[in-house]
Amino acid sequence: MVDYHAANNQSSAGGVQTYMEQENDWDRDLLLDPAWENQQRKTFTAWCNSHLRKAGTQIENIEGDFRDGLKLMLLLEVISGERLPKPERGKMRVHKINNVNKALDFIASKGVKLVSIGAEEIVDGNIKMTLGMIWTIILRFAIQDISVEETSAKEGLLLWCQRKTAPYKNVNVQNFHISWKDGLAFNALIHRHRPDLIDYDRLRKDDPVTNLNNAFEVAEKHLDIPKMLDAEDIVGTLRPDEKAIMTYVSCFYHAFSGAQKAETAANRICKVLAVNQENEQMMEDYEKLASELLEWINRTIPWLEDRTQEKTVNKMQTKQEDFRDYRCVHKPPKVQEKCQLEISFNTLQTKLRLSNRPAFMPSEGRMVSDINGAWHNLEGAEKGYEEWILSEIRRLERLEHLAEKFHQKAAIHESWTDGKEAMLTQKDYETSTLSEVKALLRKHEAFESDLAAHQDRVEQIAAIAQELNELEYYDSASVNTRCQKICDQWDVLGSLTQRRKESLERTEKQLESIDELYLEYAKRAAPFNNWMEGAMEDLQDMFIVHNIEEIQGLITAHEQFKSTLTEANKEREAIQAIQAEVQKIAQSNGIKLSGANPYTTITPESIDSKWEKAMDMVPKRDKALQDELNKQNSNDNLRAKFATQANVVGAYIQAKMEEIGRISIEMNGTLEDQLTSLKEYQENIMSYMPEINTLEGFHQLIQEALIFDNQYTSYTMEHLRVGWEQLLTTIARTINEVENQILTRDAKGISQEQLYEYRASFNHFDKDHSGALMAEEFKACLISLGYDVENDKQGDSEFARIMGIVDPNGSGAVTFQAFIDFMSRETTDTDTADQVIASFKILAADKNFITAEELRRELPPDQAEYCIARMAPYTGPDGVPGALDYMSFSTALYGESDL
Repeated sequence: MVDYHAANNQSSAGGVQTYMEQENDWDRDLLLDPAWENQQRKTFTAWCNSHLRKAGTQIENIEGDFRDGLKLMLLLEVISGERLPKPERGKMRVHKINNVNKALDFIASKGVKLVSIGAEEIVDGNIKMTLGMIWTIILRFAIQDISVEETSAKEGLLLWCQRKTAPYKNVNVQNFHISWKDGLAFNALIHRHRPDLIDYDRLRKDDPVTNLNNAFEVAEKHLDIPKMLDAEDIVGTLRPDEKAIMTYVSCFYHAFSGAQKAETAANRICKVLAVNQENEQMMEDYEKLASELLEWINRTIPWLEDRTQEKTVNKMQTKQEDFRDYRCVHKPPKVQEKCQLEISFNTLQTKLRLSNRPAFMPSEGRMVSDINGAWHNLEGAEKGYEEWILSEIRRLERLEHLAEKFHQKAAIHESWTDGKEAMLTQKDYETSTLSEVKALLRKHEAFESDLAAHQDRVEQIAAIAQELNELEYYDSASVNTRCQKICDQWDVLGSLTQRRKESLERTEKQLESIDELYLEYAKRAAPFNNWMEGAMEDLQDMFIVHNIEEIQGLITAHEQFKSTLTEANKEREAIQAIQAEVQKIAQSNGIKLSGANPYTTITPESIDSKWEKAMDMVPKRDKALQDELNKQNSNDNLRAKFATQANVVGAYIQAKMEEIGRISIEMNGTLEDQLTSLKEYQENIMSYMPEINTLEGFHQLIQEALIFDNQYTSYTMEHLRVGWEQLLTTIARTINEVENQILTRDAKGISQEQLYEYRASFNHFDKDHSGALMAEEFKACLISLGYDVENDKQGDSEFARIMGIVDPNGSGAVTFQAFIDFMSRETTDTDTADQVIASFKILAADKNFITAEELRRELPPDQAEYCIARMAPYTGPDGVPGALDYMSFSTALYGESDL
């Protein structure tokens, strides 16, 4: 009798391993049990046929069909995947022995020790030797490689069965014989992996034949496991054959372990693809938001750079209202979008680093720096536009004032020059007496005095016209025409005046007796009349002031003017007295006067009339100046209100900016606690928004009142707006930094204590609290953490390598986020391209390519289609139609080649 039973338990990998000692005596008794031999015959025959059918053949009689060694060699080739030496086709006994020896030599080459099994016994059809040889093959190729938690072969298979059937009632697998007699263990194995095939709750422990047949039929029909046992043999045997049960159960292990590997591989791929899909969505969202923000900026800047001048103050104030809407309504949402864009970009880069992906590079022109550059241009255009609007309003106000003043002075001058040319061209002196000629000469001298007095007004008119031209007044053409007409007329008057004077002087020698009183009247009346006209002009003059000092200056000047009225009235009375004296002399001497002063056209009535008009204008001027003083007092109150609120808001913003700088460095507690505290701090800051809105209201009132300066505060609304926006952005960035630290901790498995240690080390060497370490500070930090970067050749090389990781742009500074990424990369493991390739290889059944059908079978629909759309066709020599290259696809996921 051949002792192959003891050889069954030898393992080529782990040495000889004996069965449980309590079973040894029973096993030896069973060697002569015909029931045992019958079970092994059926089971081993079915097991051999399950492999031989792959080669298109099978056996009917296990001890007879292997006698010539041909099917035995074929069986070994199928189950090992290797080629055996070429068999001998002769039918002589020696040929058969040689073939069987080749098979036995192959088995021995796999580390299996054959005890007392020779080729002659197999050729002679010894059933026990043949069964012993087949059991040795089953142990080596079907059971030995089974490994569960560092146990292998029989113990590993038993542990696997126990684990899989543990949740099921009435099942307690302790061995490979009586634990399987009721059939529930077989059904539990199938139900554990394929619950859709068996209704386990309907099975009964007291009906083992039904249970066994149910398991055998389901396994053969749905799992491609041939029926190797008979239910009646198992039930009818006190102790079923252990080898037959192990052989059959090992088929279940191999059938289900492949599915488990595929599921694990599919899960890994799903995880990798899910991360990739999420990252791609974030990239698309960033590109879209960046494009929309750039489009808005590029659309807004030309509007802000438009310097088309308007003709009136009202139209410029309409532009000012549009600009205010832009600042208060349209821009704030874009500020939030810009902040969100930076946060999204930083979060995406963090996720890419954590998942071992290459950094995201936005399309050309859509980098965060490009957005910031465009935003900087926008703010530059915005500031220039606001300054231009204010300067244009001032310019147009100045223009309207000058234009009104020009037309007022021009009207007065034109009224004065009316008829002067006719007067200067008449030749009345040719028929006049000497006294009349002398009177005409004196009258002409008075006219010259009047003409000289009007020279200043003409110069003022010309100067105003010149200033209107320099300020680009829209109606400069009509102003220039009127000014030119006045100047031309003035030149004609000068010429005519000189000509008439010369004519009168030629005839003066022939004339005498000029009434000195008339002459004195004329000389004193003309300047007084001119003074009155100037006073009336000043009393009607429009004024524009911007502060209390300017209006008080005008009031002081007006009071000084009023103080001269008493002396002016005395002069008027004196002039009127001269005319009264003329009348008295004429009456006394019986002189018949012609009714008009021969030396002047200024009558006492006109002097009194102008005097009354001037006196009526004085209280009106008083009221106008007082109204303007009240207005300036109101404006000063607005300045004070704005300054009080601005000083409070400015100090608040400055304090909070300093406070958030300290908070970001001195935060304690868990990252979640820090994040909660920062968000509560952000809500507290946002609660201050009503104070900002109040200040905006004061600023609007100041702009509507056309107030352009404020001596009570150094803050401007633009300065406070920028400070407020910087405060909100700083808080948002600090929150984002903590969120990224949480992502890093969760993704890399970094403990809270490690993060505290990293933060404490970083803060210790960040002496200036700038949030970044210079190169030497970072080297000192690494040394404190145990890195060998001392100042030698090897240390310098290692430090240069680390700096290349944490500071790829070569800025010379290392941020805390880059420091955390480096430390997490040094202490944790991540998925790699090789791991993903290995997972795909499992799904592809060890092929170098994979098909769309396999992807759709093993992966969720959306991720299967994602892979199919991105995998390139496989070009290897072993490919099939529709084959896809999963290797290049896997490396592309990690940036190692182009997809």
